[in-house]
Amino acid sequence: MTKAAVAVLKLPSLELVESQTALIPTTFPYIPGFLSFREIPALLKVIEKLTIIPDIILCDGQGIAHPRRLGIASHLGVLLNIPTIGVAKSLLIGKHEEVPLEKGSWKPLIDKKEVIGAVLRSRTNVKPIYVSIGHKISLPTALDYVMACLTKYRLPETTRWADKLASDK
Repeated sequence: MTKAAVAVLKLPSLELVESQTALIPTTFPYIPGFLSFREIPALLKVIEKLTIIPDIILCDGQGIAHPRRLGIASHLGVLLNIPTIGVAKSLLIGKHEEVPLEKGSWKPLIDKKEVIGAVLRSRTNVKPIYVSIGHKISLPTALDYVMACLTKYRLPETTRWADKLASDK
């Protein structure tokens, strides 16, 4: 079974205004690099349940920082025609310079001479996160939204809420 969760937050307060989960049969096998094909059906189902359609979606995964430039954030954004941002915990592809240790510092993530995202220090002295364009958004705007969703944790509040919802029984 594949479970998806969505948390809709209000900016700038980060107040939770709606949350939903969906559990559907898994129809696509796990194949590295094709995660979106496995998870998108559950994401579409959970978004369909929302009464408030978000202006922008932060996805737990990659956007164009993906070997085929179509990570889960890009895939979902194209299907929904909503701006999306990929926010990942680990590097999938690309190279970057060392990111200064202060919160808010970032360096471009580059693959084959193309900027595919940013490596962002979301907390001082903590491992960075990987931000990439999903769909219908620029990298500077994506970074602004991700920074606006950060509090005292490494991950944005959107991801923290969705992770909590997905892990609840």
